Formats: sequence, C-alpha cells, structure tokens
Amino acid sequence: MSNFDTDPIERSHNRRIAVWLFVCCLMVYAMVILGGATRLTGSGLSMVEWDPIFGVIPPLDQQTWDATFARYKESPEYLKINIGMDLDGFKRIYWYEFSHRLLGRTIGTVFLIPFLFFLFKGWVQRPLIPKLTVMFILGGLQGVLGWYMVKSGLVDNPHVSQYRLTAHLGLAVLIYAYMLHVALRLWYGRQQTTAVSSCVQRATGLLGITVFITILSGGFVAGLKAGFAYNTFPLMDGRWVPEVIFMQEPLWRNFFENIATVQFGHRVLATLVFFGVIILWITGMRQQLPAASRNGLHLLLAAALLQVTLGISTLLMHVPIVLAAAHQGGALLLLTAVIYTRNRMSGTASAGK
Repeated sequence: MSNFDTDPIERSHNRRIAVWLFVCCLMVYAMVILGGATRLTGSGLSMVEWDPIFGVIPPLDQQTWDATFARYKESPEYLKINIGMDLDGFKRIYWYEFSHRLLGRTIGTVFLIPFLFFLFKGWVQRPLIPKLTVMFILGGLQGVLGWYMVKSGLVDNPHVSQYRLTAHLGLAVLIYAYMLHVALRLWYGRQQTTAVSSCVQRATGLLGITVFITILSGGFVAGLKAGFAYNTFPLMDGRWVPEVIFMQEPLWRNFFENIATVQFGHRVLATLVFFGVIILWITGMRQQLPAASRNGLHLLLAAALLQVTLGISTLLMHVPIVLAAAHQGGALLLLTAVIYTRNRMSGTASAGK
C-alpha cells in the first residue's frame, strides 16, 4: 500500500493526534479490565459517595479511614453481606473501586488537555473537531452512568442492576471502538489499496456488531453472576438447552433475568462469533486481498481462538478472577481485531471522514 496524502505537515499532525488517541484507547482498555476485576472482587459498592472533585484523594490517615469505613458500615452491602468485615478487609475492596474511579478521571484529563493543546496549535482538522468533542462528552456521560449504576446497590438490595452494569460496559466499549476507529483513520490516512469485495467488508462489519452484542450479553452474565452456574461445556445441566430457559413470565424477562437463559444466550452468540470468524477467514484467504487485510484476518482468527479458550476455561474453573478479567480483555481484543481488519479493508477512506 502507498499513502497518497499530499500534505506531509497535515499527515504529521494527524499521526500525533492518532498516537494520543491510541494511548487513550489503551487506558480505556485497562479501565474495562479493572472494572471487571472490581466487579469480580465484590468491590464496586465499597465507595458509597460520589465526589467528582475531591474524590481523587483517598483516605490518608487513620481518622479518615475510620470515617470512610463508618459510612460503608451503614450501606446495605455491609449490613447484609459483609457484616463483621474489619478495616483491613474494607481497604482491600476499597482500593479496587478507588483505582477504577481514579483511572476514569485520569482518562478524562489525558483526553482533555491534549485536545485543547491540539486545538490551540491548529492541528485538528475541522471535520475532526465534532468527533473528538463527542468522545469527550461520552466520557463524561460514562462517569455519570457509572455512579448511576453504583447507586442501584446502595438503597435496599446490595446488588448492582444488571441493566445498568451492561449499559455502563456497553458505553465504555462504544467509546473505545469509536476512538480506535478514528485513530486508525488518522494514522493510515488515505490509502491506495487493492479493492476488497463489498461482501467481505459487509461481513466484517456485521461480525463487529455481533461481537458488540456478545459483549453486552456478557454484561448480563456478569450482572447476574451467571458464570457460577452450569459450569460444564458444551452441555448445560446435561442438556444442550436447559429446561428452565423460558420459566419466567413475561417471556422477554428470561433473556435478561433468567440465569440459564442469559448464559445460554451468551454461549450461542459466542459460538456464532467464533464460526463467523472462521468463515470470514476462509473466505478472505481465497481472495486476492492486500497484505494488511490478510494480516488483519490472521489477527482476528488468533483473537477468536484465544477468546474461546479463555471463555470455556473461565466457565469450567468456576470464574477465577484472573481468567475472568482476561476473558473480558479478550473480548475487547477481538473487537479491536475486527475494527482494525475492517479499517484495512476500506483503506481509501480519508482520515477526516
């Protein structure tokens, strides 16, 4: 492939902006994994207050720790689940949630300051300004949605709503995907490439949508702790389809509130993604694709194999924290491979479009 951008200064500016966005993507990636670990360790409700300004400062002395712990002792989670927890146990869960919130604020700072600097320097092309502005707004909304999610477990029932949890996860993934898409366009610019059939391009785009839906279904699995049930594969309770899959009324509730149905749906979606990747890879290998597109398909296949292995292992081993967090990271890695591959297949699009 040969780049045919005519303005080397503009291309240099675009690449600087792309590097900055790649760094932000990496931080969001870490944020998603840390959020999963926070959920898995039962730490998400350890901070019972939301302070966007002074919340960046953790307890620094014994008196502050005692006051923070005293507020937690009034929460439903302590009274109904962690009754009798000592201060050391509270610190262990507190640091997970604090780190998660601090990383979120750090991402906002790392995004905003360079954004303003690039604007001041005049490096940002006019079509790119609304895209970057939308990213920042979505990031702010994500912080608000995160607190809205936590609030669902601070009232009477110490359980975070699976609906709010999935919305929080889904928005994080959307921000990551959009940011990565724009960064790739900026990095590669306008490319001259051998045409890739529209069928393969559409199939890759459809695969990306399916991966995103599968990630959302994983949010419901996490929210219901459905991974701790039916720890066999490929059968569930000795059956391909569990008997209780449609036991709730009305019918739609099963897809979001029935542990058996939610896990079964996640398995089905994951299987569709896996075989979809294999079919796409075989189809692509039979065509005269550019090297970048072929490499993208290889990366996609490797990511799918890794993700399936992580998913099955996490299930069979009853959701160990390290494996489960890696599985969540693997989902984003798979989505990254889809976005990269789709981008390389449409190399004639310009950075500003």
